[in-house]
Amino acid sequence: MRLSSSKIRGVTALEILDSRGNPTLRAGVELEDGSAGWANVPSGASTGAHEAHELRDNDPARYRGKGVRQAAENVRGPLAAAVKGLPAGDCRRVDEALREADGTKNKSRLGANALLAVSLAAARAAAASAGQPLWRCLCPEEKKILPVPMMNILNGGAHAANNVDIQEFMIIPRGVPSFGEGLRRCAEVYHALGAILRERGLGSGVGDEGGFAPDLSSDEEALELILRAIGRAGYRPGDEVGLALDAAASEWMQEGGVYHTPKGGKVRTPEELAEYWAGLAAQYPILSLEDGMAEDDWQGWQLLTRRLGTRMQLVGDDLFVTNIRRLKRGLEEGAGNAILIKPNQIGTLTETLEAVSMAQEKGWGVVMSHRSGETEDPIIADLAVATGCGQIKSGAPCRSERTAKYNRLLEIEAEMAGMG
Repeated sequence: MRLSSSKIRGVTALEILDSRGNPTLRAGVELEDGSAGWANVPSGASTGAHEAHELRDNDPARYRGKGVRQAAENVRGPLAAAVKGLPAGDCRRVDEALREADGTKNKSRLGANALLAVSLAAARAAAASAGQPLWRCLCPEEKKILPVPMMNILNGGAHAANNVDIQEFMIIPRGVPSFGEGLRRCAEVYHALGAILRERGLGSGVGDEGGFAPDLSSDEEALELILRAIGRAGYRPGDEVGLALDAAASEWMQEGGVYHTPKGGKVRTPEELAEYWAGLAAQYPILSLEDGMAEDDWQGWQLLTRRLGTRMQLVGDDLFVTNIRRLKRGLEEGAGNAILIKPNQIGTLTETLEAVSMAQEKGWGVVMSHRSGETEDPIIADLAVATGCGQIKSGAPCRSERTAKYNRLLEIEAEMAGMG
């Protein structure tokens, strides 16, 4: 890391709104040399049970209980006191001070949202003090690569008020020479899909992450429509644009260990669900499947990995929640072969980077990800480049909180070209 050693002088906090109209947190960190950094913390609509604790006020008279005034007070009070005078560029020391101030295993006393806001803002301030973009300060030379977009273009599940059960239908450009060309390819397919939906009289409104959210006859119809859109945009399905899914199957798990899709009403055992995914993989060019089993169904994950692990990327989101303890278990038990990285699931920058490093050392795939309740903060773009993870989820090319991440990656691509 090449971050400045200037010390933290002050910390501020502000309650702001995310893309779903709910409060979230912004923190600012000022250094003794006058440099400053800020960070917004996103929030998920579909959250894993094992995520670090997001602190809400639970005051029903205000923002339906979702306010974060207490988290903001925690930033201005005990967390600010904990990091004042520390070198902002010593991320590990800053984050250790934040965790010690909280003192709980899942950051439930002061809130993971409060800790993360300070952690990221301090790193940004240190980068500003060093006169470098954050990705450049954090990035080893051998990892200086841009990620491939995994673009969500059709929403279902908890992300949309429609009858589609699979939460995200994504596209992945293949064989592109640059990030910008991959982004263009995805945007063209997105617009082609919108045109097809309008022609068929299907809804072209969008879900939480900007993907279209029509009512369809089945989840398979969504895949067929996307294949048609890829072809209309002038690309070959599978060869030039592949598919990816986020099932969010934790939302389907019922007592007794069976999966019940809430919209379609399908009931499947773990074995039957694994066969369902295998059937889709045989029929469609699916390159990646996220949360194909529930967050605590370790045997189901092992079954799925044995069935499809050599054929496609199997990404654990709710299963791993960016937590190295859960990731270690997945590595040992053969559950999945890739991890989704969401900094607000764990609460500090260094813990986020540790999860990435552990997965990469074992040869697993890594996907940097946004949340359904996002802000205009594009910091995950810098983190995706800094870690060399190679993949990023940021939603559709629609809604500014999604395009902010893509636009930041275009900026970084230009910065790389200029820096040589």
